[in-house]
Amino acid sequence: MKKMVTFLVGLNVLTACGGGDAFEPFGDQVYAPSVSGSSDLDGLVVGHRLMAAGEYELALRAYTRAAAQQGLNVDTLSALGSANLKLGRLNQAERLMRRAVEDEPEFAAAWNNLGVVLMEKNEIGEAAQVFRRAFATDSGKSDEIRDNLRLALAKLDNLDINAPQEDEPFQLVRRGTGDFVLQSTP
Repeated sequence: MKKMVTFLVGLNVLTACGGGDAFEPFGDQVYAPSVSGSSDLDGLVVGHRLMAAGEYELALRAYTRAAAQQGLNVDTLSALGSANLKLGRLNQAERLMRRAVEDEPEFAAAWNNLGVVLMEKNEIGEAAQVFRRAFATDSGKSDEIRDNLRLALAKLDNLDINAPQEDEPFQLVRRGTGDFVLQSTP
């Protein structure tokens, strides 16, 4: 019996240390990736999961770590910009998003996210142009980008200062799967 217990304990230790699948997402829960090796810990993945959980400050820290590891590439710039946007740091978010689209002009998600920032800053005319660019770059495949363009154009058409504005949510998107919803509050 003692040998069997020792064997099972040893097997559990090996399983925990080995495969890298030890903490995979299960259902709707959000887990950090496994830490079987320090190089497996991707700050972007952790940051995306934290953004989905509404932990924007922690996501910003994870994205900053990713930028330190990977450099300031279009993915880290866009992620940092998205986190800053969610934290209400619109000028920082705009600078990061503009740098992302400058570095990779064919990255539709970065164009979209720049448009969201501009909408939050109430720069509707430029935001509509940016959403048009995102839509064209994406070839109209993304429902979120199409919806953002539609909302921006509708706001652009109804720029009556005295008319009450209905706030519809604009969608932040990221490369790969998933999106973040940005909802304006009155």
